[in-house]
Amino acid sequence: MIIDERYTTFINSMDTAHTSFLEELYEKAVDDKVPVIRRETQSFLKTLLTLVKPERILEVGTGVGFSAILMAEYAPVRCDITTIENYEKRILQAEKNIDASGYSDCIELLKGDAADILPGLNGPYDMIFMDAAKGQYINFLPDIRRLIRKGGVVVSDNVLQDGNIIESHYIVERRDRTIYKRMREYLYTLKHDSEFSTSILPVGDGIALSVKK
Repeated sequence: MIIDERYTTFINSMDTAHTSFLEELYEKAVDDKVPVIRRETQSFLKTLLTLVKPERILEVGTGVGFSAILMAEYAPVRCDITTIENYEKRILQAEKNIDASGYSDCIELLKGDAADILPGLNGPYDMIFMDAAKGQYINFLPDIRRLIRKGGVVVSDNVLQDGNIIESHYIVERRDRTIYKRMREYLYTLKHDSEFSTSILPVGDGIALSVKK
């Protein structure tokens, strides 16, 4: 946890439930130990969607489709969502969930490595949600910068890595050091990028919220 668990419990206790479909999908993902955005991140996204009113959304990292469906459900205007996933097992689950959600007409699932797919996409997008392999964020950034419109918002999830990001390099387990180094580089680059205004927020496992100037 990056903040006291009591605060998170208190915040989430006041949250309103989603649609029954999303609630069931979320609970199943938790039970199956499938990565899914946390409750407080879900609430943050719903509020951000209301503010941005995106018509085109790009998601890097579909998982089982939960966040794409949530964005389709709670965007205040009809939006087209392009989402990218590389893990075959999750692609099959995501396809089933998107079909069952009733949003298959506005969610396009692209199968493959985002590093291969992103260069072929055409913007501009109003909002980009980054929730893929954390060590690859820095490599995706040139295309993300190209694809987001001026005034558009980039949301990067899990950037504080359960608090590891503030630890000394020598304390972080050796297997995690590459991701640790790349995430630090990513956050530094965002904060010092003249094209973006970025805030790093202790929401969920950490969110970087970047607006293209």
